[in-house]
Amino acid sequence: MPEGDHKCGKTVKKRTNKGRSKRESKRLRYFLFYKPYGVLCQFTGGPERPTLAGFLDLPGDVYPVGRLDADSEGLLLLTNDGHLKHLLLEPRYGHSRTYCVQVERIPSRESLDRLRNGVVIEGRRTLPAEVHLLKTEPAFPPRSVPVRFRKNVSDAWLEISLTEGKNRQVRKMTAAVGHPTLRLIRTRFHIWTLEGLQPGDLRELAPAEAGSHTGGKG
Repeated sequence: MPEGDHKCGKTVKKRTNKGRSKRESKRLRYFLFYKPYGVLCQFTGGPERPTLAGFLDLPGDVYPVGRLDADSEGLLLLTNDGHLKHLLLEPRYGHSRTYCVQVERIPSRESLDRLRNGVVIEGRRTLPAEVHLLKTEPAFPPRSVPVRFRKNVSDAWLEISLTEGKNRQVRKMTAAVGHPTLRLIRTRFHIWTLEGLQPGDLRELAPAEAGSHTGGKG
């Protein structure tokens, strides 16, 4: 499943819009959520896998913009603003997503340049990306399930910013240059960041935080 920009399933019991389809006819809501590890990016699912419904009690027409894999963590934007969803998910608008990525071994300059310039995944070259090798380990909260390291194999942290979001793209990119992803955390989506949030936290955006950048009404 993607850590990028594919919409979560929308067949959700009692989560309909009651016919209020016009953007201006309803109150637009915007939420930031720090998705913990292991949580499915959907509101329904089997009892063996936690879903967003176990953390969030939101209006029935609010859904995630894009998605994160269950084994990925970090920033998730949820809204009932269909216009904003289109702007953020449409590739031609090139809205950025930034991830902190823990990988096996320390990438060489050549490997970093390959990530920056694009790697071929399933017959398609990825778009250019911003990639930085972090000098120090970022201070994220411990994961609920510890990362499984291989004995005598070093690790490193990268910051990767993309303007596209294909199926498990970040993981496939790092694997393609010989550095499998161990942990992945989305820290930024467009203008919004994880600042002030801990895993499981939800914050509603004030109208000025959302509307001034999206053209939406609070």
